[in-house]
Amino acid sequence: MAHSEHHTENNSLASNIEKSVEVKAQKCYQCGKCSAGCPVADEMDFPPSMVMRLLQTETPENDEKILRSHSIWLCVTCEMCLSRCPMEIDIPSMMDFLRQKSRSEKKVNKKAKNIIAFHKSFLNSIRFTGRLYELGLILDYKRQSLNMTQDISLAPKMISRGKLHFIPTIIKGTAQIGRIFKKTSN
Repeated sequence: MAHSEHHTENNSLASNIEKSVEVKAQKCYQCGKCSAGCPVADEMDFPPSMVMRLLQTETPENDEKILRSHSIWLCVTCEMCLSRCPMEIDIPSMMDFLRQKSRSEKKVNKKAKNIIAFHKSFLNSIRFTGRLYELGLILDYKRQSLNMTQDISLAPKMISRGKLHFIPTIIKGTAQIGRIFKKTSN
């Protein structure tokens, strides 16, 4: 009688990251250079090295902590961590994946509300004009974040210096851009 081996597939967050963006959390040996060089590590609930350590445990509790963390939303993708990492672990790509996963599982940290509002406003500007339309970005961001009066005193100076235009410049080929957004939108 043949013995059948029961094989359970690893469905941890670290395993999903490895499959999706080819970043192996297990390669990290916790030198801390990523966190030491991160310009926003002091603001994070878990600095990059701690995110890596939580991933390495491959426990559902720690996976949940990561997806609900503010850290993944604060990463500015500057790649300082990647340039300092002796193992060349692409933490910025991993953070992008974690943000997408957090949103798709509806586990976004409440503190990330304005970051997501800005992200949506930026993409809306590109979607409709084919390039960044600053005034549209600002107005859409203020509508989504409800930060109506924040930085309002800067507007007259920016308009007088030609930094904000009332009418957007629309590029040729916005239909193609629309198709790209349609293919990639969740």
